[in-house]
Amino acid sequence: MDERLQVALTATTPGQLVSALAALPDKNTGPTVVIDAIGGRIKRSGRWRVPRILKVDSEYGKVDLDFSDAVIENPAVDIELRLQYGWARIVLPRNATVDYDGLSAGWKQPIYKSPRHSNPNGPHIRIIGAMAYGRLKIRHRRR
Repeated sequence: MDERLQVALTATTPGQLVSALAALPDKNTGPTVVIDAIGGRIKRSGRWRVPRILKVDSEYGKVDLDFSDAVIENPAVDIELRLQYGWARIVLPRNATVDYDGLSAGWKQPIYKSPRHSNPNGPHIRIIGAMAYGRLKIRHRRR
């Protein structure tokens, strides 16, 4: 970010701004999908269309998000996870990358099983939010 900011602040022509602005997300990120449940189970699996921004709020239930066969049209997907109690499981495609540094965990830290062989050509999944007493397991699709 600091490098891009420096390029933007010192640019003297519009062409010099192209490299600094190229990595910014599009203004139209599409609709935000909100899934909210007090109890029960939130489950998405199979061939489902993944929105650019997905907000999941579960107070006592279970969250099961399987992206392995999902239609992911965006290079990056943001998941805002609010989990009070219960658990969440996120299954990623084998070629996806994940970043959960923006997730605040109060009781248990997330468990992430990274793949043996990385292939960073897939979508990038960013998980943010908060877990009070919940648990989160993240893994990649098995063969």
